[in-house]
Amino acid sequence: MQKRLLIPERVRRVPRQFSWVDQRLVRGRYIEHCDAQALALYLFLITVADAQGLSYYADASICRLLPLDVDHLIHARQALIEVGMIAYEKPFYQVLTLESYAASAQSTTTSPTPARASVKGLQSIREVLHQALEQTS
Repeated sequence: MQKRLLIPERVRRVPRQFSWVDQRLVRGRYIEHCDAQALALYLFLITVADAQGLSYYADASICRLLPLDVDHLIHARQALIEVGMIAYEKPFYQVLTLESYAASAQSTTTSPTPARASVKGLQSIREVLHQALEQTS
């Protein structure tokens, strides 16, 4: 099949500000392991992140802009962390490089999804909540 531009005057160009969607999102099969809210959060984060993948939007701002409630934001964020797409340490998000799903699946026998990035000092929301609940008991 021969490709042709449908609207040549609207050809997409990389803007001065840095933002893109990595094809490995689909080709690496990450998209299969995320629900719509997690993917909406990911799209938001890759859109607002700098060239290193960093951003620091507050939960309230993200909830207002997407729109999500706090519980759904926490769930979406945790899903992206578990699949290895982002790291989070309040207030910072880092969009992580996507590895090939096949390579990640071969490198770990405990999870069929891409490995969660191990970043020193970062904890999952589940871990933070578990610690908080232990302290109140």
